[in-house]
Order: sequence, then structure tokens, then C-alpha cells
Amino acid sequence: MPPPKDVVKIAIQMVGAIPQLIELQQVLPSTRKPPCRTPHPSSWPTSRLQTKPLASVIKDVCDAWSLPNAERYALQYADGRQTYITESNRGEIKNGSILQLTTSPDQEAERLYSGIQSNNSDVKTDSLKKLANLSQDVTFAQEFISRNGLKQIFYIVEEGNDTGEMLAHTLKAFMELMEHDFVSWETLSAAFIKKIVSYVNMNAVDASVQQLSLSILENMVPTSRLLFELVKKEVTLDRLLTHLQVTNAQLQLKAMALLIALLLAATDAERRDMMDYLREKNIRQFIHKNIIHSSEPLGDEMAHYLYVLQSVSLNLCERRMRTSMDPYSQEQRELLQSLRQTAFESENEAPASNFSTERRRSLCAKEFRKLGFMNNSNPAEDLRRAPPGLLALDNMVYFSRHTPNAYSRFVLENSSREDKHECPFARSSIQLTLILCEILHVGEPCSETAQAFYPMFFGQDHFFEELFCICIQLVNKTWKEMRATQEDFDKVLQVVREQITRTLSLKPTSLELFKTRVNVLNYSEILKLRQTERLHQEETLAVPVLELRERLKPELLELIRQQRLLHLCEGTLFRKISSRRRQDKLWYCRLSPNHKVLHYGDVEEGVHSPPIESLPEKIPVADMKMLLVGKECPHTKEKSSGKQNKDVLELAFSIVYDVEEYCLNFIAPTRYEFCLWTDGLNVLLGKEMTSERTQTDLDVLLSMELKLRLLDLENISIPDTPPPIPKPPSNLNFCYDFSHTEQ
Repeated sequence: MPPPKDVVKIAIQMVGAIPQLIELQQVLPSTRKPPCRTPHPSSWPTSRLQTKPLASVIKDVCDAWSLPNAERYALQYADGRQTYITESNRGEIKNGSILQLTTSPDQEAERLYSGIQSNNSDVKTDSLKKLANLSQDVTFAQEFISRNGLKQIFYIVEEGNDTGEMLAHTLKAFMELMEHDFVSWETLSAAFIKKIVSYVNMNAVDASVQQLSLSILENMVPTSRLLFELVKKEVTLDRLLTHLQVTNAQLQLKAMALLIALLLAATDAERRDMMDYLREKNIRQFIHKNIIHSSEPLGDEMAHYLYVLQSVSLNLCERRMRTSMDPYSQEQRELLQSLRQTAFESENEAPASNFSTERRRSLCAKEFRKLGFMNNSNPAEDLRRAPPGLLALDNMVYFSRHTPNAYSRFVLENSSREDKHECPFARSSIQLTLILCEILHVGEPCSETAQAFYPMFFGQDHFFEELFCICIQLVNKTWKEMRATQEDFDKVLQVVREQITRTLSLKPTSLELFKTRVNVLNYSEILKLRQTERLHQEETLAVPVLELRERLKPELLELIRQQRLLHLCEGTLFRKISSRRRQDKLWYCRLSPNHKVLHYGDVEEGVHSPPIESLPEKIPVADMKMLLVGKECPHTKEKSSGKQNKDVLELAFSIVYDVEEYCLNFIAPTRYEFCLWTDGLNVLLGKEMTSERTQTDLDVLLSMELKLRLLDLENISIPDTPPPIPKPPSNLNFCYDFSHTEQ
């Protein structure tokens, strides 16, 4: 008779003793939390232990090995993170788990608490090293903190003079203990914080100590305004820039993380001041040259920080973008008048002040009309719409002052055209500014996971304004190519939007390269691309072609399934996202070559494709029950009390497996990985692939296959219905008799 579902077979081992094989009664599944691991399955002959408290189970194990004082022992996983087994997590033990009998968390906490106070430096260092490792376990951390262990760590940091290995272990242990959120970051003493700051500001300090110190400060900054102000005051931007210029990639990454944390926690005014200072120090040029174009490949974390830095910088335009023009503001009126004066100052032989008021007003209205304002008598009305608000005025003024020749040429060239063919500079500038804000997501909050940044952003100060200068000249060029009139204004701007987005998708590395590529993509090229897409669409809508598509679909879908499974076999590096900081532990998951087992396990930073043998945890595909995505996932429900980021929800998925319905939770690094993994898991479950990537890939493959199949029918129209079959002949006596020889 098979054992009940809530009984698991496990092995318990101890150094120098023969392992014990037992059956362990678990708690009911409804009272369990989803487990975080899947131990190795196995099957052994066993002696049964019925439902007992964990303390009784440990006592029986100790009795079997003749060990006294069973209360001093505990069970712990033998592999992986070696988590302690408690009453609350015993339900997570999987069938076939290997556990080890070890010192109980309270005894270990007491021993290490004494060890870190030892006068023997070797004992103290070893104790701190083990403390840093064990502090990852929540049970041990609780025991250690309850003994005022953090107070002793504070003492070691505040009073110690060591800046090497011992300090690195101390700071690592502190980080792991704080990760459990038993103690608020706001309770840290000023002396401790200043000591951490000193490690960041010192030169003769071990790199690992500086990395940990930067991480500690990064975690402190978002927790309170007081801590933000303290860190901002003590760790100067100059010091962070110094750390960014080192060759140590990890130290560089931690410095960038702290810089981003400070920018995100700052007020709008503080953020603007910080960005102005960073601009003075040429941080963009440094990032462009030494980080983006360095010999080392750019990691996911750094790519995310560069995206955030780009987003924060562009969002400085939001205030002007959402502010309408005030016709009573002297400063704004002067900016508006400067546009007119720069364009037409040499046209008038006599100064405008010599004219009468009426004559002066008439002349200004005429010149504002030539500038392309719709309301030439009161051009401020054109700038009342927000967005783009005053940002459009700023862009026009920047264009007129920094490229005066191009500005004058634009305005005067269109002034000499017929009225219906002139390109309105002001109206085009206002609409173009709005288009650029939408394309560059100005005013939108930063994503927690995005990594898409434009390399050319870091190669140029005043990026938004310089991009506008290129694109407004593109508007004039496209206007002439289209031979547009005022009625075609919206069509021209649609073409310009398409030119900009298509060029940006190529990720040009500099504005010069962007300018070259966007000018090559002229109106005729856009028409060719549109025609190609339209013809492709028309071809695919013919009835015979649609029938052929349906016949090809099963074969191509099978090809996509094989590609998805191959991707799962190659594996992906996933990142666990905590509530307080983005970077956390890394873990890797991959499918076995025979498609029967999912292997996974924690990996160190820098490991990109670990061998399958190094991943200790596994889930048999046969045990997988269903796939959950988005809000259905348990790890997104657990965080629902806080502010849930939309991007994380879009990348979350979970595998429900085994009869006990355990869960393995994922946060995909990108939407692309999310699509490939959810598709691959659905294939393993025998279900349809439902991601948007499946449809995209299918469309591409169908398009290629159809073009190959229809290659011989080029320039031949395909009828919607097959031609009629002719009637049979009146007789079939049309055989040729070869028996007669021709005369």
C-alpha cells in the first residue's frame, strides 16, 4: 500500500555516522507556503515515523545515534543554501530530500556570538565568515538578532580598525541579516553610518569592503529622507565619479547603483542640481567611452542603471513640458520675441521702434505668421497646449541660438514659397516636440526591469535639444520631398515619426550617425517600405494564399516548438527581485536534453551558462501541473500589499508541480525571455503556445515560406477562386495510332 500523500521519504546524515532513512509526516498542504526548492527525488526502504512534532523527530534521530541533549540539534538541508527545517517550513520538504543533523540555530547563534567577540583574530575571522554564510537563513538570523548580535557587529565596525578580510565578512553578515527586515535601517547609529561612509571615501581599502559599503548605503537611501540627506552629504558626487572610473567592474556597478538610488530618492530640485553637476563633470562622455564602449560586455544590472539614468535625465524636461505659456510672463515673451528677431532682424532697414504702434503690431504679426504660428496676432496662444507646453518654446529658442544659420535658412526658405506650400516652423516644432516626448517616454516613471537605453544619449550633452535640431530639419526636408501643402501637415508629421522610430530602432551610437541614417531614410524609402508591407499584406489576403497558410501552419508551429524547447535546454539566468533593492541572488534554470527534467539552482555573479551537473535542484516534467502568469503567481500575490510594479507583473510566471502543488517562481529578465519560457513550458505541458512572440515568429516564418513558394508566380495575379474545370469532350477518340508508318 503506498504511503499517504503527506508522508515523504527522506535521508538524514551526520559526519561519521550511517545515514538514517525515515518517513516524515508533513503538515496539510492547505497550511503550507509554496516551497523555494526541490531536492533530489529518490526512493529508499524506510522505517515509518507517524505524525510528530519536529522536536520528537529530532529526538528519535538522536536516540538512534546515541546522541544526548537532542534539543541542541536541528535538521538542515544538506545541499544548496542549507536552510534549517522548522515547523513552519517542514511542509516544503520534498520526497527524496537529503537532510543533515547539525547544531540547532540557537546553539549556533550563541557560539558565533561568542566567537565574534574572541580576542583571537583567527577565531573571530572564522566566526564572522560562518556568520555571513548562516545569516541567509531566516531562523538563524532571528536567533542571532535576538541575542543583540547586530549590536556586536556595530561594535566591530565602529571600534575596529581592520579594513581587510575580517571587515568584509562583518559587512557581508550585516547585509544578510538586514535582508530579513527584522530591523529597520532607520535604527542605525550615526557612528556606524559614518564608518561605512569612511570606507567609501578612503582610498586604501579592500575593494570587497568598498563594494559592500556602497551596497549598504544604497539600501539605506530609499528608506528615509534623513538617511538620504546624510548619505548625500557624506558621499559626494565627486567620490562616486571616482569609483565609476576604476577598472573593477563590480565596484563600478555598486557606485552606479548608489548614484541611481540617490537620484531616485531626491526631490525634483535636488535631482536637477545633481544632474547639472554631473553634466559639468562630463559623466555622459565618460559613460559613453568607458562603460558602453569598454572591452567588457555590458551586464544586465549596468544596462538597467544606464536606462534609469537616461530616464531620469529626460524626465527633467517634464516640468517645462507640462507648463503652458503665460502671456503675462516677461521672460517667456522675450524668448518668443527672440525667435522673430533672430529670423528677421536683418530684413528691416529701419528699426521697428521708428514705426507707429499699429504699424509695429502689423509687422510683428506678419513675421510671426512667417514663423509658422497659427495665431500670429497672439502667438503665445499656440503654446498654451501642454504637453508640449514651454518645452516646444525652449527647443525653438535652442535651435535659433545654437544653429542660427539652419534656423534662418528654414524660416526664410519657407517665407519665399507659395503660401500653400510653406512648412510652418512653429507649428511643426510644437508637434515635433510632442512626438519626441512620446517616443522617448518623457514624464513616464522608470521601470524596475527595463534595460533599453540609447547609446547616443550618453555621447551628447543637451541630448533632447540636439535631437530636436536634427529632426526639425528633417521635417523641412520631408516636407519638400512630399511637396506638401498645409492640408498635408499631419501626413508629413506621421512620416517624420516613422523615420525617427525606424532609425532609433537601429540603436545608433551617436547623434551624427543618427542624423546620417535618418536622412538616408527619405520619403521615397518610407514609401517603398510601406509598399512592400502593403503588397505583403495583399498577397497574404488572397484566398488561395490563405489556404496555403493554413496548410503550412502545423509544420511551422512544430518548428517554433522545437526552438522553444532548445532555448529551455540552453537555460536562462534569472534574478530574484526583493522589495527593497533590484539586485539580489542569481539562479539558473535549464531543461535536460531529453526534455524530462528541469534543473535549477543558485549561481554566482558572472556565471552565464553553468553545466547542468552544477544545478542541484530538479523538477520532473511529468510532475508539472500548470503554468501561472502575472497576477496569478504566488510571488506577485505576496507582494500585493506594497506598490506593485507593472513591469514585474508582466514578467512573472510560476510552475505548479507535484501532487502537493508546490510552486517554482520566476521573474523573466526580459519580455522576450518571458515569451520563450512560457511557450516552452506550455509545450512541455501539452498546451498551445499563447505568447505574442509565437504569433510574431509564425508570421515571419509564414511570410518567408510563402515568398519562396510563390516565387514563380511573381507579377502574376492570383485569382480568388480556382479556374472552372472545362466540360469533358464529346468523344474520347483522339488516340494516335503509332502502328502506321508515315509515308
